[in-house]
Amino acid sequence: MVHHVALEVSPEGMADEGEFWIAAGFERVSAPEALGGGFDWYEREGTQIHLMETAEPAKPPTRGHVAVVAPDIDAAVARLDSGGFEVTESRPLWGERRVKAVTPAGYVVELMAAPPGQVGGEEPSPGSGD
Repeated sequence: MVHHVALEVSPEGMADEGEFWIAAGFERVSAPEALGGGFDWYEREGTQIHLMETAEPAKPPTRGHVAVVAPDIDAAVARLDSGGFEVTESRPLWGERRVKAVTPAGYVVELMAAPPGQVGGEEPSPGSGD
């Protein structure tokens, strides 16, 4: 199990980036006070997204991405759409719906209705990058 992913975000982009993760179904949680300021944390079912305020964040990868399970993917897509975030359908894998969206900071995020191995269906081809 991956506990968290830490993403660099510019100071002016922190609020918009947080809105994306809330729309994706995460809740804001308190970061430990010992860290000081500049961190916003979001959590769902034991998985956390840590936003780290960074004056000059690294450029996000164009193919690399964060993938999260969205137990109610239809509701997550509706929230993202109503929040003005662009959502693109991906081909279903393992018999389940998948979508991709780009956060305000430029990170590609894949939302899956269910994780691999939890459902039946077609396996991805080797080297597909999905």
